[in-house]
Amino acid sequence: MSVLRDAPVEQLSERQAKKELQALAEEMAAHDRAYHGEDAPVISDAAYDALKARNLAIEARFPDLVLAESPSKKVGSAPSEKFAKVTHARAMLSLDNAFSAEDVHEFGARIARFLRLDAPPAVTAEPKIDGLSLSLRYERGELVTAATRGDGAVGEDVTRNARTIASIPHTLKGKVPDVVEVRGEVYMTAEDFAALNARMEANGGKVFANPRNAAAGSLRQLDPEITKSRPLAFFAYAWGELSEPLADTQMGAVERLEKLGFKINPLMKLCETPDEAIAVYDGIAIQRAELGYDIDGVVYKVDRLDYQERLGFVSRSPRWAIAHKFPAEQAFTTLENIEIQLGRTGALTPVAKLHPITVGGVVVSNATLHNADYIAGIGNDGLPIREGRDLRVGDTVIVQRAGDVIPQIVDVLLDKRPADSEPFQFPTVCPACGSEAKREVDAKGKPDSVTRCTGGLICPAQAVERLKHFVSRNALDIDGLGDKQIEAFYEDGLIANAADIFTLQARDARSLKKLKDREGWGETSIANLWAAIDERRQVPFSRFLFALGARHVGETTARTIARHYTRFDAFRAAMLAAASGDEEAREELVGIDGIGETVAVSLIQFFGESHNEQVLDALLAEMTIDDEVFEVLESPVAGKVVVFTGSLEKMTRDEAKAMAERFGAKVSGSVSKKTDLLVAGPGAGSKLTKAQSLGVETIDEDGWFALVGVTPASE
Repeated sequence: MSVLRDAPVEQLSERQAKKELQALAEEMAAHDRAYHGEDAPVISDAAYDALKARNLAIEARFPDLVLAESPSKKVGSAPSEKFAKVTHARAMLSLDNAFSAEDVHEFGARIARFLRLDAPPAVTAEPKIDGLSLSLRYERGELVTAATRGDGAVGEDVTRNARTIASIPHTLKGKVPDVVEVRGEVYMTAEDFAALNARMEANGGKVFANPRNAAAGSLRQLDPEITKSRPLAFFAYAWGELSEPLADTQMGAVERLEKLGFKINPLMKLCETPDEAIAVYDGIAIQRAELGYDIDGVVYKVDRLDYQERLGFVSRSPRWAIAHKFPAEQAFTTLENIEIQLGRTGALTPVAKLHPITVGGVVVSNATLHNADYIAGIGNDGLPIREGRDLRVGDTVIVQRAGDVIPQIVDVLLDKRPADSEPFQFPTVCPACGSEAKREVDAKGKPDSVTRCTGGLICPAQAVERLKHFVSRNALDIDGLGDKQIEAFYEDGLIANAADIFTLQARDARSLKKLKDREGWGETSIANLWAAIDERRQVPFSRFLFALGARHVGETTARTIARHYTRFDAFRAAMLAAASGDEEAREELVGIDGIGETVAVSLIQFFGESHNEQVLDALLAEMTIDDEVFEVLESPVAGKVVVFTGSLEKMTRDEAKAMAERFGAKVSGSVSKKTDLLVAGPGAGSKLTKAQSLGVETIDEDGWFALVGVTPASE
């Protein structure tokens, strides 16, 4: 039985890998928004972990194809506009995963290689709580701010709500640093969850799917009295900004948090070897059902904090920590139907409708089926998945989940297949506009994995989906314009494109048939809608760019571009120049670290289309796009583009990159006119030659350490 998404990574061609990475990025971005932003996951933890593992495996084999919007570079989802924003002094990152004892041993070996140690260092092991991450900032011992993780850089201000949680102290005990950010997990016990759901059901309220959703929904209430009425608890296990160190080790620092007044997990252990860590995992797994709160694995962290500092981070995760996940839970059910949903880019996405089944205490009824090949049991390169077994309506299927609502279909039982079943026929015409639906074919004749409607602007479903994206939570987040309202307004001709949203009030004032005459709209809801639209007349560059919905431009890509160009008008001018054949403008875009050819082509085409330019002109007549402002660390290399080349003798290449990023530099793999500094070790070749020809400042390894004020670990 195969649980892999597609064919073996080692058999992918570069072109196939490129296409699959893009598809994975789009799919996982949608799941991130559902899980982190809306507390409403649409696939299981296990299904998401499989997608993430697949993405990482392809990136490892094809490092030059890593996308700027890659899921490996993302954390969480953008914070809701319903709360004030809090910028984290130190990013709140997520963890990479391990799924086997072999993965844990490789984690230890990888750290040893990075630090040039003879054996893996000691680690702490603690349960991975399935709740909502929270950061608590204390100044002179007093709680001043509480913030959710958000997208890792910016979270939601939930201070008033956090103050209602009994296990979160308002004042710290004893001698404390002037500034300390305590991080941990808000959760709800199984007993309290059951009691809350019983109370909610009795009062006709919303029943939560699981304790994690209940905790997240309770903490993110606009009314703190509602949060106060919910039985929330908090475990502390980490920290952000500190004015002085808490200790020299992870274990010592967490024990210090306990002395400051926080509840820490009593199952946390110090392990000298990977085998000891795995033994702790096995022990916690046995106790899992008796803990009284949900966990989905065990987290290992390098104990020595000086080692953590040297190890640094890779994109969205620390190198010095990993989450060893528990196996997924499985069950059998019937595939009752396969429905086709149409996205804003014209993609036809099949969705499995399952006979409702309880898996691990949660009722599930839907699953994403990815594409036509996935249903047929075929991988992107034509090799079989699920040993070639296709999926048909009426099949008995094995579904899998690990804590969320919607599962992954991992296999089908052929001996239970109905005798009259027929293979699923994927649509060849768009269900919305009747245009041909086909799979794009590359230069070698290989079809894309995604079937797309060719109707473009004439397809109402694509137009509606683009509008839904524009007003969605992680884009402009316009209250009162949900999916139903967008669909109704589009169908009645009130909104045809994004710019129409901002002229709706003026047109409504002139219309004989006003909004107040429509069913479901009263004076209050209309006034609220006009106010919500007006609140979005001024937005940041990155948010606006993401809202435009250009293909391949996710939230991370939009932030990367905004960081580079700073001003939207400058970016737009550059894209128009590139669309007109300006090679320098095109090279600047492609040269941005993390922006590949696929994103560049998409943006240049987007801004080169006259109808998009017309909508942009109309939008900019109604909106103000703020310049993007990014916090820059105070260091000699902050904001500079740095390239490392040659053989580094006092640090590994990974450690060099981690150090540069820690000091606010941007690390690039190639030398260009944008390069500020080249660090050249022995054996430097073409990059050094090119840097010299361009007049780029060049220093050696010792010069680098002197510049950033760090003493090499070997000295």
